[in-house]
Amino acid sequence: MNHLLEIKHLTVSYFTLSGEVQAVRDVSFDVRPCRTVALVGESGCGKSVTAKSIMGLVKKPGKIRKGSEIIFEGTDIAGFSEKEWNRFRGKQCSMIFQDALVSLNPTMKIGKQIIENLDNHETGLSAGEKRQMAIDVLKMTEIPDAEACLNKYPHELSGGMRQRVMIAMALITNPKLLIADEPTTSLDVTIQNQILRLMKNLQKKLGMAILLITHDLGIVADLADEIVVMYAGKIVEKGACREIFYHPVHPYTQALLSSVPRLDERGKQKLRTIEGNIPDMTNPPDGCAFCDRCPYAMNICAQYMPVMKPAEKHENGGNCKAGEFHEAACWLMDKRAGEKV
Repeated sequence: MNHLLEIKHLTVSYFTLSGEVQAVRDVSFDVRPCRTVALVGESGCGKSVTAKSIMGLVKKPGKIRKGSEIIFEGTDIAGFSEKEWNRFRGKQCSMIFQDALVSLNPTMKIGKQIIENLDNHETGLSAGEKRQMAIDVLKMTEIPDAEACLNKYPHELSGGMRQRVMIAMALITNPKLLIADEPTTSLDVTIQNQILRLMKNLQKKLGMAILLITHDLGIVADLADEIVVMYAGKIVEKGACREIFYHPVHPYTQALLSSVPRLDERGKQKLRTIEGNIPDMTNPPDGCAFCDRCPYAMNICAQYMPVMKPAEKHENGGNCKAGEFHEAACWLMDKRAGEKV
């Protein structure tokens, strides 16, 4: 199978005065060309650290541990030098963040900030060509009066417009992979929908892959092809979007879905909350990290870490749809597991 990005056994730790914080623990997944993968989980589960690792943005006291592989188009980029990272970032892979007002330079006009990416990667273009490319990419993101927008400062634009500018900055070099880290969190629901629709349309037009980082399963249903669910630095479930939404296996995934309002529910349904807190990542548990919060926890859950296994059978006896994969790491999938805690 052709993969654009392959993450293999990614492990990232932060060495602090309190000890080693194991932010990402043996994470493996892949992103295929022109596909959208959603990386989902609570705050602090390791989603953003995973994204930063792909972009070479993990700085001290953080460290990508030995044995981790980040393979982009067949090349392991985990060991890139800073010069190689500078060539890679913004050209092969671009990233947009959740708060555009913080990410954009408040003292610099929009046009200069967009063209700056071209200055780094397209040195053969004239100033006029770069300006025209900036106008074209702003038009692509559906910003009205794109030429006038070049001369504005970030504070003169609305939140939705600023996020469109961030998308334009990321796409002006036509990257093969776009990482979107909580791109709609600071926006209201109507603008969220517009930004997600825009990303979907641009993906079809440009043929890029998207890695969407979010804590909200509700926004990925119509955008993602595949979903990767993270908890306490590990992947607990991954699979095709349809499989995760309609046949979740891991109790954490089930709890996340139960906390999202749904239009297809009949009658008044209570939204669930996930009681408890994530474990201390300076001393993560030997077994399943979700054990203390799981209503189905068994003795073995606290003692041994479950491994990823195919979730081929559904509760109604059916199999996964042809061509759709589904895996989870949960002792409930193993008939040999013992009694409840």
